[in-house]
Amino acid sequence: MQLEFFKYQGTGNDFVMVDNRGEFFPKSNIKLIEKLCDRRFGIGGDGLILLENDAETDFKMVYYNSDGNQSSMCGNGGRCLVAFAKNLKVIDNKTTFIATDGLHHASIDSEGLVALQMIDVDEVKVNSDYVYMNTGSPHHVKLVDDLDKYDVKSSGAQIRYSDLYGKEGSNVNFVKQIDHRTFSLRTYERGVEDETLSCGTGATAVAIAMNFLGKTNESVVHLNVGGGKLEVSFNRDNSLFTEVTLKGPAEFVYQGTIEI
Repeated sequence: MQLEFFKYQGTGNDFVMVDNRGEFFPKSNIKLIEKLCDRRFGIGGDGLILLENDAETDFKMVYYNSDGNQSSMCGNGGRCLVAFAKNLKVIDNKTTFIATDGLHHASIDSEGLVALQMIDVDEVKVNSDYVYMNTGSPHHVKLVDDLDKYDVKSSGAQIRYSDLYGKEGSNVNFVKQIDHRTFSLRTYERGVEDETLSCGTGATAVAIAMNFLGKTNESVVHLNVGGGKLEVSFNRDNSLFTEVTLKGPAEFVYQGTIEI
């Protein structure tokens, strides 16, 4: 069977996209998804995303990590899926879609920047040297001094597999403050089991964590990631963060077919 696929990337977070409105894709085939995401033996990507029909919204997002397992929300993946849906003429410039963490609203502007509304965050756990929260996916946030030389893969894996998070694990973000509203971060992603060039839910978690800790008083936070720049905005009422929006580029890379 020939599979038509599309490749998209959002600040270096790259995804294999499949239009699965015909429900033909073998979603239970973990090995196939893993192979498609493999950078040496397949297409290559941090994850695979299916666009499917939904009765109440414009479409449904089904996301798989590069290890082949279905996973929690992916912010950059969601933004790329919005761009994909526009390319397919499923939507125009605004959309509502459903994902594993619920309903999302999004818009795409003339420059290709996609603004994606994330879930509300009503619990931020502050510990002595890290902050934890769920922004659609679980995130551990830690400030470090020498971010550029930090061993993200080994340190991230150690935290991800620690007793803190049990079998499910957590994504891990290492952060450095640049100015009053700008932060740089590097993220170890579970499911990829390595550092990625960008993580949307991670950038969202970092922005909220830095505001919660008083590192910034801004409600619009700029994030430098390995693949570019993202922006996170929100409204805050004590420990409740609403109207959380992740904004950044989502770009088509190429399309093709592959035998499966």
